[in-house]
Amino acid sequence: MTLIPSLAETVSRARADLRMGLPVMIGGHIAAAVETLSAARLADMRALGRPVLAITEWRAETLKARAYDIGLARVQVPADADLAWLRALADPTGDLMTPLKGPLFTDREGDAAPHRAALGLAKSAQLLPAVLMVQAPAQPGLTVLDPAALTELLQAQAAMAPVAAARLPLQASERSRLHIFRPDDGGEEHYAVEIGDPPRDAPVLTRLHSACFTGDVLGSLKCDCGPQLNAALQLMGQQGAGILLYLNQEGRGIGLANKMRAYALQNQGFDTVEANHRLGFDDDERDFRIGAALLRKLGFDQVRLLTNNPRKVTMLEENGISVAERVPLITPRNRHNTGYLDAKAAKSGHLL
Repeated sequence: MTLIPSLAETVSRARADLRMGLPVMIGGHIAAAVETLSAARLADMRALGRPVLAITEWRAETLKARAYDIGLARVQVPADADLAWLRALADPTGDLMTPLKGPLFTDREGDAAPHRAALGLAKSAQLLPAVLMVQAPAQPGLTVLDPAALTELLQAQAAMAPVAAARLPLQASERSRLHIFRPDDGGEEHYAVEIGDPPRDAPVLTRLHSACFTGDVLGSLKCDCGPQLNAALQLMGQQGAGILLYLNQEGRGIGLANKMRAYALQNQGFDTVEANHRLGFDDDERDFRIGAALLRKLGFDQVRLLTNNPRKVTMLEENGISVAERVPLITPRNRHNTGYLDAKAAKSGHLL
């Protein structure tokens, strides 16, 4: 029956549910994102059983909570814990003001697969990776997901479909086209800017640029994104051909809201990697397989890659795109982004 939602459609619905504060069912557990959970729904979940808070191993390390499961910890929620207690564990921006949150006790028995899948779903919804979970019978009206199928889908590469394309004269090059691609998993659309008429049988000058609202649009001085975007387009315009892939993976894939939380932590003295870890994220949550998929859709399999990040080179080559040359993209520093650039070089391997 084609009117029944597919797994990808069900997962997309579940993301929207979590963002609106509605729990979902994952492997016999009710799962609710702490960031959007209401006090009333917390009380309803408590009435059904003993709740636990699933957090990532990175967040558990900050909270000094034991992570008995690979990549995550299941924190026992005290009977008197309220929504403020849960959110204090989920959001690290108040850690320095209230550093003592324990002692925290964590579960070590039972299957953690539903909890791991729930954290992956919360990340994909660009919410804080902190999920309240209660083992309970299926509840009418809630989206139901199998943990193994959910995890497999979240790790899979979404298929990209071209949606629209048109000529778009730019300051860097009046001869350019903008292509729009839409993934089949309900995720955000991604864009390709084609400068000139690059041949498909030779390495094309290419930039994989992750969306940065603060840098690209507002001209933020905290990063080098805006200058890199403009420099890449300018170079492609000068050389008469190129492809700039604009990937909607804000904040290294954690979303703009979490990026602002990371900035708040940076204002407290943590570097960019430390801030991501305290939030519960990896150093970099982006998926550069998207770039390889878009290049293939456009007919390219060879690139001269404009990047300072060797991980992008590796990811493209692992996904069938030959990188004939890495072209450095160094832009001027300023007093606001020097620490950020130093951390990228020291901790993320960027060649700066």
